[in-house]
Amino acid sequence: MSSAVLFARRPSHRRSARRSVRTAVSCALLLLLVACGGDGGEGPGRPRVTIGAFNFSESAILAHLYAGALEAAGYEAVVRENLGNRELVAPALTRGDIDLYPGYAATELEFFNSGAGEASADPAATVERLRSRLATRNLTAFTPSPAVDTNAFVMTRATADRLRVSKLSELGRVSNELVLGGPPECPARPFCIPGLESRYGIEFESFRPLDPGGPLTKTALANGDIDVALIFSSDGFIAANGLVVLADDRGLQNADNVVPVVRTSVVTDTLREALDGVSAALTTETLTQLNAKADVDKKDPDDIAREWLDQNGY
Repeated sequence: MSSAVLFARRPSHRRSARRSVRTAVSCALLLLLVACGGDGGEGPGRPRVTIGAFNFSESAILAHLYAGALEAAGYEAVVRENLGNRELVAPALTRGDIDLYPGYAATELEFFNSGAGEASADPAATVERLRSRLATRNLTAFTPSPAVDTNAFVMTRATADRLRVSKLSELGRVSNELVLGGPPECPARPFCIPGLESRYGIEFESFRPLDPGGPLTKTALANGDIDVALIFSSDGFIAANGLVVLADDRGLQNADNVVPVVRTSVVTDTLREALDGVSAALTTETLTQLNAKADVDKKDPDDIAREWLDQNGY
């Protein structure tokens, strides 16, 4: 991951309190996968595809969404949840222990290019570069979804309406009266305060160091201790609390659109059509609503995915 990124894509940093337990479980699961294999391709019955998921609920939801679409297209789809972070899941894909996983365009590119800084705010260009990096590993990336999970600056609806602000380019005229809350490293990271200043001319009255999109930041925003918070754009907290995500209309953040990363040996027209269909139907708003059902309502990712698939004709 590029050193410029404020947060690594969430298997690397989000939910860090659970990492130690889940890493042990992940290693055991990956050993099991080595024995079982990700046997995509034609078998004696339906073709079987194994989908891996990182160790957070959004990834599990996406994996089950793709699995449901593949089942409807005639595949046997197996989901392996909680496999760990990208450092565990990507090698499992390369080895063939799994056949695909739901990734994030800019972060996948910067992972596979060892942080070369090739990602941009353009999802099509970012995915094209990603495909070129994946080709030598016998992997590919499909069409990116409109749904994006990246760093986002948010306000309460009341504050946004009072200030008549809906995008970052409008924030500069009032920012000197506002308090920003976010991770302690925000003042030094180009996707945070330095980027806001250089790209948008935004200068806050003050900054409050809290946590990377976690409970401290969310509580401070809800209590009015800060006016603007930096959290992830698809966080269920946004949908559950009716928050306003300020549009990044000058492209400060890289394009972390949801994108399936797939072993080329299992790619067929049917598989591509099924995955692209789900990706095209997802939006960032939809993703925040699905995440709220998991993280706020505590529903199972499989049940959440099945409900969405039923509602969308699968």
